[in-house]
Order: sequence, then C-alpha cells, then structure tokens
Amino acid sequence: MLRTLSRVSELPIIVKQLQKRCHNNNNNIISGCRILSNNNNNSIDIIRNGRYSSSFFGLFQNAAQAGVSKTNNYATEATVQVNRPFKLHRLDEGPATEVKLTKDQALKYYTQMQTIRRLETAAGNLYKEKIIRGFCHLYSGQEACAVGMKAAMRDVDNIISAYRVHGWTYLMGVSPSGVLAELTGVQGGCARGKGGSMHMYAPNFYGGNGIVGAQVPLGAGVGLACKYKGNGGMCLALYGDGAANQGQVFEAYNMAYLWKLPVIFVCENNNYGMGTSSERASCNTDYYTRGDALPGIWVDGMDVLAVRSATEFAINYVNTHGPLVMETNTYRYSGHSMSDPGTSYRTREEIQEVRQKRDPITSFKELCIELGLITTDEVKAIDLKVRKEVDEATAFAKSDAELGVSHLWTDVYSNNLEPKLRGTIAYDIDHIQERKGVNH
Repeated sequence: MLRTLSRVSELPIIVKQLQKRCHNNNNNIISGCRILSNNNNNSIDIIRNGRYSSSFFGLFQNAAQAGVSKTNNYATEATVQVNRPFKLHRLDEGPATEVKLTKDQALKYYTQMQTIRRLETAAGNLYKEKIIRGFCHLYSGQEACAVGMKAAMRDVDNIISAYRVHGWTYLMGVSPSGVLAELTGVQGGCARGKGGSMHMYAPNFYGGNGIVGAQVPLGAGVGLACKYKGNGGMCLALYGDGAANQGQVFEAYNMAYLWKLPVIFVCENNNYGMGTSSERASCNTDYYTRGDALPGIWVDGMDVLAVRSATEFAINYVNTHGPLVMETNTYRYSGHSMSDPGTSYRTREEIQEVRQKRDPITSFKELCIELGLITTDEVKAIDLKVRKEVDEATAFAKSDAELGVSHLWTDVYSNNLEPKLRGTIAYDIDHIQERKGVNH
C-alpha cells in the first residue's frame, strides 16, 4: 500500500485508497497518521502520531510533489518535483529539483511538444508517399529534450545539432509550413528547398549537420564567437550517443575547457546509435562523465521540466566557469531514419512500453491536468489547432512549386569576393546573392 510513487498522477488514487481504509469519526487515520485534505488550496497535509508533517509525500520515497496556487478556482502556478533525480559529475551542487510551472508555460510547452509530434508524423507520411526523398530522421519521443532546452534559452543563446532537427527548426522560429516545405524541396521551405531534412537554419540556429559529430566542434566555435563578442551568450552543441564516440567530440571538449568557452555539450542519448544499442557501442555509457575534467549532468530527457531546470543551471555555469556536458536520457519511437524499421535490434514490446509509461507528452499533459493548470477542454482545443495547422502545412508542402533551375547556384557564398563561382568545371557562372544568410 505505502509503495513508491513514480508519477504524480498516482497521488489521487493513493489518497482515496488510504481514506477508504480509515474509519475514525470521519478523521482519516491509518497507522498513526491523519490525512487532512484541504479543498481550498488543493493541498494535502499529514499529522503523523500527533506531529505535523508538511508534506503527504513524506510517506513515499522519490515521489512527485506539487504545490498549487489558485485564482478563482483555476490554478495559475504550481511547484513540481522532477520525477527522476539528476546525476552529477565533478559538481558540488546541481540543478533545482523543485521547479515552478505557470499556466502559460504549461500551455506553451504542451503546444510545442504536440506540434513537433504532429510535424514528425506528417513528415513520416510524406516520406512513405515518396513526396519527401533522401534522408529523413524523426524526433518522435524526444520532444521534451528540445522544448525543455528552448524554454531555458535566452535571446543571445545559440544551438547547433545533427540531422534530427525538424522540431528544433520549428522551435527556433520557422513555421510548420516552412519546415515541411523544406522537406519536400519546394521554394516555400526555410532554405528555399535547397537544404532538405538535414540542413535547416533559423536565427541563432546553426542547423542540422549531416556529418556525424561534426557539429560539436562547430558548436565550440559558436561559443568562441560569443566569448569574443562579449554578448553573454552561449551555445548548445547537440549530438547523439552514436556520435559520442567520435574523436572530434573529445577534441572539442579539450579546446573548450582550455579556453573556458560558454558551451553546453548535450548528448541526446536515445539509447540506439543507428541500429546498435549504446551498451554494445560504448565502453562507458555514462555520457555525462565522458568530458573527464568537464563537469557533467544526467537528466531525464522525457521530463520537459527536468530538462528546463538542468539547462538553466548549465547556462549559468558555462557563462561563469566554462563548458559542461549534459546527457538527456530519452527514446526515439521511429527507426534511426525512415529506411530503418527500428525493430530489428529492439522489440516492438519495448517501444510500446516506453510509449505507455514514459511518453513525454502524455506524462506532461496528465501532470498539468491534475494540477489544474490545463483543462481537458483546453487540451482538446490545442490538439485541434495543432492538427489543423500541420494539415494546412502539409497541403502547402505538397502544392508549392520548386525553385527554377537558375536559382540553384545562387547564394553559394555569404560574402563573395570574386564575380564567378569557383571550382566549377565547364561552367562560367556568375555569383548571385538573392538572400542573406540568417546568421551572417
């Protein structure tokens, strides 16, 4: 009965079970404990053997904890305990485990995660219809990582990642139609259809990168630029558990440490690099410790609030002391890419279990509803709005025209110093600039 709570959603069930077992003149008493439910402020207190205990969750280990502030019976803010504790490497203290969540934030994070999930579903369908060609890597299941990090970023902060970046492109300001149009290779895409799935860009977003691990030293370079300019910014350099074994990652660690660069090296550990589990590919799967002298943080990547808290801590740290490694433990539902069914190296049952027990969107939605921050009607309204927006974006991506052939060799250089394109064979092509790079 008095078991460990793994989810805040279990709390109302446990309370009712305890109260049913208690019969003492309408006082809820069990094993010397009296439970007092306060309907005015949605709080639960305990008197244990005549002594007051401020939190019901003292009965349980590692339980989720929430305090709710209400206005006119509607919750406006809640205090939430992160589900799984952080793990630290070379740090005396870590991120806050008790975080604030407002109603506006709850609505925003849920909308963002749901939009990314819908975008990836649409992308997968377009690929199956052979409208999207080439490489296509989906982010479904990992939404809390991107949304949590973005929630902590400031206007001066930057991010660079690998090739699973459709969701990040949207979060950094590109509309769903701009994302899907880029995937289908039409002119309405954020890179005019020239970049495709792996090469999207936006202000402060230095894109997806197709070479495994190559974005990590580039991220260190963005951090160097922030330090050089003195603008107080930093860079999130994202890579996966598969890329974590690349030599250039460790070279970037070393240089960033020596120069005290404001860089957060983020290993999005979804447990499988292409078709190989991390246990089979890495001698040390504690990726947050692999920076050696660099401090590290392990965070539950399926908990958007935990990711936000860890990123806020990391931003403050790197701007004060230098680089840090952060591992977000997450899970991808799809295969590595659309050519990978994703079931030859793991079971369907494993995937389904994660969907049922750890899905970042469902877990966050249930938490917000239980805290009174979001109503079921608001959830339905968001779901309908997101579906409509993504459906319209899909229709646009299917119907928009491709760029004309003459536009294919424009904007090769950001600042061209010669009138002709260099390196062409049997072609005499003038350089034409039609659009300036977003981060030039």
